[in-house]
Formats: sequence, structure tokens, C-alpha cells
Amino acid sequence: MNARRGEGKKMKAQSAAAVRTSISFPPDIYETLEMIAKKKKLSLAWVVREATEKHIAEKRPLFVRS
Repeated sequence: MNARRGEGKKMKAQSAAAVRTSISFPPDIYETLEMIAKKKKLSLAWVVREATEKHIAEKRPLFVRS
């Protein structure tokens, strides 16, 4: 995996097991995610991770990270 210049420190700060992926959203869902991120002053990636973790916790409570 090639990191862009200046991203090395950010990558080290995250979990060593973190995996990067690319996800496509319908335009209306993407706009909603952007709106939520701006309102909460968070990154869009953070909002997607939080939503994913909540979804997993609801569907698979045994797999929730502590």
C-alpha cells in the first residue's frame, strides 16, 4: 500500500489492523453523510465508521469491540 506524503504519521496513529477501502454511495446518501459530518464537525470517514460500528453492534452484539 502506498501512503501519500504526510500520511505516515496519521496511519501510525490508527490501529495497525486498519484496512483502507473505497465505497460508492448513491448521491442522496452521500449528501446526507456529508451534511451529518459537517454538522458534527467530523470527517465523513468517521461518520461512516461510527454508523458501521453501530450497525454491527445491533446485528452482531457478540462482535462488538470493547
